[in-house]
Amino acid sequence: MARTALLGGSFNPIHYGHLMLADDVRERLSLERVLFMPAGEPPHKPVSELAPAADRYAMVRLAIADTPTFDVSDLELRRTGPSYTVDTVEALGIPPDELFLVIGSETFLDLLSWREPRRLAAHCRIVVIPRAGSAFDADGAAARKVLREIGVDVIAAADTGEAADTGEASASGVIVVHATSLPISASELRARAAAGRSLAYRVPPPVATYIARHRLYGWPA
Repeated sequence: MARTALLGGSFNPIHYGHLMLADDVRERLSLERVLFMPAGEPPHKPVSELAPAADRYAMVRLAIADTPTFDVSDLELRRTGPSYTVDTVEALGIPPDELFLVIGSETFLDLLSWREPRRLAAHCRIVVIPRAGSAFDADGAAARKVLREIGVDVIAAADTGEAADTGEASASGVIVVHATSLPISASELRARAAAGRSLAYRVPPPVATYIARHRLYGWPA
């Protein structure tokens, strides 16, 4: 089975920041694919702020269409009720040493508020991406508390930008990767769409066309 990075999120909408991050993580950890997982009902976000699930899924498909190492799943969209990541990783059926769950450092520090975080960590390797300019400390008290509760260790990997050997990381659970991303805000994109402003160079052209055609995020008629 292909070694897979799982990148979940609302993708409201998907943008070049998501795509660059996904590609960098795949390359640095020598993975074979990235599986994008649009959330149906994210437990930590108001559903009222989201574009319809079918539209968010369609935009992801358009964004990754020309990248053979990228794939998208509608698993969480077909599930009723809130989308809990622990249920998703179990349903995928990928061996824990071949599934790498990608989350931001702020999310990692909040992981104990998630459903069954210890069980989640047992079903995948967790890849933590520090936010650019953040003061995330993998050895700090907050991070260590999370690690103790989920029963794994931290391994800093690929800080130099070179591909990492994930053999040791796979056995230990959590990997910290300082991956490249772009400072693009989905909320700013939604505001630009509401004002009918250009989304060029922020989202792939097919996504920009889809938003305008379907009048998403208040795009003017």
